[in-house]
Amino acid sequence: MASKKIIVKIAAGLGNQMFMYANAYSLSHKYSLNLLIDNTSGFFQKKNRTLSREYGLNIFNLSTKECLNCDKFDNYLKHFIKKILVLIDKFKKNKMYYKEKIFRNKVTKFSSINLENYSKKIYIEGYYQSEKYFMQFKKEIANEFTINSSNLNDPYKNMLLDSNSVSLHLRRNRFKNNDDNFGDPNYTGPISFESVINYTYRGIDFFRQNIKNPHFFIWSDNFKDIEKYFKGTNFTYIQGKDIKHDFYLFQFAKHFIVSPSTFHWWGAWLNSNVNKTCLRPKDINPSSNVDFWPDKWIAI
Repeated sequence: MASKKIIVKIAAGLGNQMFMYANAYSLSHKYSLNLLIDNTSGFFQKKNRTLSREYGLNIFNLSTKECLNCDKFDNYLKHFIKKILVLIDKFKKNKMYYKEKIFRNKVTKFSSINLENYSKKIYIEGYYQSEKYFMQFKKEIANEFTINSSNLNDPYKNMLLDSNSVSLHLRRNRFKNNDDNFGDPNYTGPISFESVINYTYRGIDFFRQNIKNPHFFIWSDNFKDIEKYFKGTNFTYIQGKDIKHDFYLFQFAKHFIVSPSTFHWWGAWLNSNVNKTCLRPKDINPSSNVDFWPDKWIAI
């Protein structure tokens, strides 16, 4: 076991948790560090539990263990102490705390991370929403994010495998978690429904023109009124058992109309179909990171 360790603070929703873990995993291999997970410090405050967020990486077969309680800052006293330690750390030669760099207007982008002169215990936090942080270890990270599928047999798997399947995902809480406004073209949330649905239609037209008999499989966390936007027999609604089941099924799709969400981003990125086509919106970035979308995905 490595004598030096890196402790990653996990927070936010599942897609963002995966970015945090993937970046820390990459760093642990690059610098021969023992990787540990802090799965509580990012969730103890009420503001961090919006949209019922909780630690979700336990659905995967991770090789990494949880850190000790003494290495967590998961109550208000510890959180206050951490602020003091971070302030002191700025004046140290061998630092302990590394946080993602944020530029003007809260913009982030890929920035290389150098941990050569850090201490034997490193705390890292931030979103790191770009494949550039961990692309070097894609195969290993794909193995980390596998799911135990022993109890997940269902008809959707064969339907996805036996067709020119295209995955598309509509995330309801992108609309300020207000279901009553979903589908209202005059409603403007953080990302408007109109922009998402227009992009989705462009993606559907693209695949109808470029592959034979595409069949579109729709994932969502709430299917209310969705069917009225998709006419025809070549649409199937995947109403999975839970988020684990939904994520498990992404691996069987042939192609993707990647939605502006980190959850679907990971489903497309981890999919191992060598002939897959991944579309992404040319005019929507759900992240503050300008390097969020992979270069190989087609912008439409």
